[in-house]
Amino acid sequence: MAVYAAPCHFGLEAVCKREILDLGLEVIRVEDGRVFFRGGAEAGVLVNLSLRTAERVLLILGEFTAETYEELFEATKALPWERVLPRDARFWVTKATSIKSKLFSPSDIQSVMKKAMVERMKSAYHLTVFPETGAPFPVRVGLMKDRAAVGLDLSGDSLHKRGYRKLVSKAPITETLAAALLDLTPWRADRILVDPFCGSGTFAIEAALKAANIAPGLNRSFTAEQWPHLFPPQLWKERREELAARIDRTLRPDIQAYDLDEAVVKAARENARLAGVEDMIHFQVRDVKNLSHSKKYGFLLTNPPYGERLEDKAALPALYRTLGERFAALDSWSAYVITSYEGIEEAFGRNADRNRKIYNGMMKTYFYEFRGPRPPRPNGGDYHETAHPGQSQSE
Repeated sequence: MAVYAAPCHFGLEAVCKREILDLGLEVIRVEDGRVFFRGGAEAGVLVNLSLRTAERVLLILGEFTAETYEELFEATKALPWERVLPRDARFWVTKATSIKSKLFSPSDIQSVMKKAMVERMKSAYHLTVFPETGAPFPVRVGLMKDRAAVGLDLSGDSLHKRGYRKLVSKAPITETLAAALLDLTPWRADRILVDPFCGSGTFAIEAALKAANIAPGLNRSFTAEQWPHLFPPQLWKERREELAARIDRTLRPDIQAYDLDEAVVKAARENARLAGVEDMIHFQVRDVKNLSHSKKYGFLLTNPPYGERLEDKAALPALYRTLGERFAALDSWSAYVITSYEGIEEAFGRNADRNRKIYNGMMKTYFYEFRGPRPPRPNGGDYHETAHPGQSQSE
């Protein structure tokens, strides 16, 4: 059994952990921005294809304490690189991160580790020069309080690159963050979901993929597919076939995506087509001031403009006030908004039931929850909402 790590957005580790547990895997521990779990080769394949909220998947080769570059060199050299790297492997330390550690220079960490890996490989393969003409083996290392975790990057491109978002609007939200925020709401496929600032359509598309049980990695490739000695091609083929067989398009969710810009809506619709869910989402050119709906107990989930440009900032108070007014007019709805605009609660005329700090790229934002009442049960009585990771059961 191998140890893996799934890096994810800070503050959303509980969501990623729940996904991994739902796949039937054993979670070992959770750290800031990382979830560690255990499994065989099949687990490495399955999580790459299935995880909606992780940024990538790493096969952990070793963990050790290093407070000096000499300790880093010796500990890296002691790892059994020859078990995973063929003699023609193209290997390098693609990224090094350091938090509260004595070794803090990423470039120096990368250089020292590369030299140590070469020394180990020279001894194991009795070579003085490595051709590095074979498959790529990117290595990542994260130091946290002088404790290093070294892993092979199985994913290659970040897992947010599902392959469907060819057309991007201004200030897009990544697919993995959108999926994680969706999981923080009680939304289910039998409830209406509206994004009045849809941009690239990411929230709506991720909701449709989840509703149809379409695994996010089905239409992309992974670096680890080039490592047949670790992850046999048959495993990839079998898991893809199994996940494809689980797709269910019988449910017709009510997912709606609006934007004021016609070109943006056209691009979002094309992204949905590439994702295979265009028929599950209603796209429409609509100003937020015209937001209304006859259904009750729906959800607003949106990433409105932040006003990064000076000329846009002046328009923010009116825009958020309009959004708040239209939300108030929606009977029994809930609103979930990610934004850096600090006046949102004043604009909505109420305090959020909860807000949590989330980094959208390098920008500090907050995810505000304005919860509506629970819908009644179909046969009378209160409707039971299942609490989500990190969320109190109060909606």
